[in-house]
Amino acid sequence: MSKDPLRDQLVRFLDWKEAHADFEAAITGIPPDKRGVTPPGFPHSPWQLLEHLRIAQEDIHDFCVNPNYQEMKWPDDYWPASAPPTATAWDESVAAYRRDNDKMKEMVRTQPDLFARIPHGTSPHQTYMRAVLLVVDHAAYHLGQLVLVRRMLGIWPT
Repeated sequence: MSKDPLRDQLVRFLDWKEAHADFEAAITGIPPDKRGVTPPGFPHSPWQLLEHLRIAQEDIHDFCVNPNYQEMKWPDDYWPASAPPTATAWDESVAAYRRDNDKMKEMVRTQPDLFARIPHGTSPHQTYMRAVLLVVDHAAYHLGQLVLVRRMLGIWPT
C-alpha cells in the first residue's frame, strides 16, 4: 500500500472484486465449445466480449503512453469475429488482458500527475485519470455482459 489513497483505490478498481464479478470470475470455466457461441437475442459471444475487453484496454493504455499513438477504427478494430480463431487464442487473450491490466496499474502507481492532460491527446478532457476510469467503467459493463451471456448459455456457476 502506498501513501496515496487515491492511487491505491484506482489500482483496486482495476481488479474490482467488491461490487460485482471480477475478470477472473467472469472468464473462468467457460468450456472451449461455448466460447464462440452467441446466445439467441444477444449480440456477442464470450470470445467477442473477452477480446473486445482486451483490445480496448490495450488501446487505452497505448494512448496514454505512446506519443505516436494511432487511433483505431471504430467499431471494426474493436470487435472480433464470433469464435476464437485458434485453439490457443482464448488463453492468449486472457494472458494479454492480465498483462495490460498490470500495465494500467503500474501507470497509476508511477504517473506523476494523474490529472494531467495526456500530451498527445486532442481534448483537454483526455487525462490519465479519465483513461483509468474509462478502463474500469468499460470493464465493469462488459464483464456484466459476459456474466449474462454465460447465464444465457447455461454455463454460469450457481
